[in-house]
Amino acid sequence: MSKPRVIKNYDKLDDELLEQIKLNYPNGFERNLIRFTDVNGKIASALPFETPEKYYLIRMTKSEAQLIIEDDDDYDDDGILTDEAREEYGDKYDDEIEEADIDLDELAEDDESDEEEER
Repeated sequence: MSKPRVIKNYDKLDDELLEQIKLNYPNGFERNLIRFTDVNGKIASALPFETPEKYYLIRMTKSEAQLIIEDDDDYDDDGILTDEAREEYGDKYDDEIEEADIDLDELAEDDESDEEEER
């Protein structure tokens, strides 16, 4: 059984969901936007976000994503979630959201060693 898909505008989201989204995207939204075809057959862009109950597409353009982060006090001047916000929201939702902690260099090393083992 698949999760219901919900398309919403950013300004229509409740505070709890917004806080979880910020934790999931601590470096801003712009680089994470995806394109999809809406019910009218038009191409739109959105920020994907998944909860245990639903899969959200939060409708926004690249320029809207930039403005949202610029106007949000939870993000610093570089568009990074502040330590204070990260700590506050992390304490609230630590069981619900788990940010990926992946070292790309480490993955590359693992891939190389796996290839060597296969030979």
